[in-house]
Amino acid sequence: MTKLEALHEEIIHCRACPRLVAWREEVARVKRRAYRDWDYWGRPVPGFGDPKARLVIVGLAPAAHGANRTGRMFTGDRSGDFLYAGLYRAGFANQALSEHREDGLRLKDAYIVSAARCAPPDNKPLPEELARCAPFLDRELALLPGRVLLALGGIGWNAALAAMARKGMVVPSPRPAFGHGAELALPGGRTLLGCYHVSQQNTQTGRLTPAMFDAVMARVHALLGAPDPKPRGKS
Repeated sequence: MTKLEALHEEIIHCRACPRLVAWREEVARVKRRAYRDWDYWGRPVPGFGDPKARLVIVGLAPAAHGANRTGRMFTGDRSGDFLYAGLYRAGFANQALSEHREDGLRLKDAYIVSAARCAPPDNKPLPEELARCAPFLDRELALLPGRVLLALGGIGWNAALAAMARKGMVVPSPRPAFGHGAELALPGGRTLLGCYHVSQQNTQTGRLTPAMFDAVMARVHALLGAPDPKPRGKS
C-alpha cells in the first residue's frame, strides 16, 4: 500500500465531525428517488486522479447525491459532468463521463482533492469542519508533485492558501482575494489559479461557460510548459 493509499484509508474512516457524519449517513439512508436502487457510499471521499499529477484541483466538498453516492470526487452529478468534460477537452481525462467509480474514467497529470471530505448540508461546511479536514489536505498535497493548484471557488482558494501557509510558505497579507482567472505565484515554483466553481449555480446561469473553463485550462498548460492540446469534442 502506498502512502497515498494509506492516507485514503484514514480519510474514508474519519468520523471527526458529528454534524457531517449524521448528514452524509442520513442522505445515504433516505436516498433520492432517482437513485433508490443505489448502495450509497455515505462516507468521506478521498482524492482521485494521477499520483504523479502536476495539476491539483481543489474543490469544495462532495455533493450529497454525487460523490456521497458514488464515492469518487465530482462523480454522478452535473458539476462532475461539466468538470470532466472540460478536463477531457484539455487532455487531462480519457473520457468526459463521470457516472460511477467503475466507469473507466482516468485522469492524466491531474488530481482532485477537496477542502471538506464529507457532504455538508446546503453545501456549506462550517469553519471548524474545514479546520478538522485541513490535515488531510495538507498531507495529500505533500504527497503530490503538483505545480499548479486550481481552486474551484472561494473556499477551495482559501483552503489552498491556508495549506501553503501551514507548510511555512510566505503568503501575502492580506490574502489575495479569489476571482475567476486570479493567479498567484507561490514559493517553491507552484502557482495558484482561481476558477469559478463548476456547480450548477454557475454553469446553468452562464457565470461559468465551457469557453471560460477552457481558457483557464489553456493557462494551466502554459504554466506547465506543455502545449495546449487540440480541442476535443464534447462527448
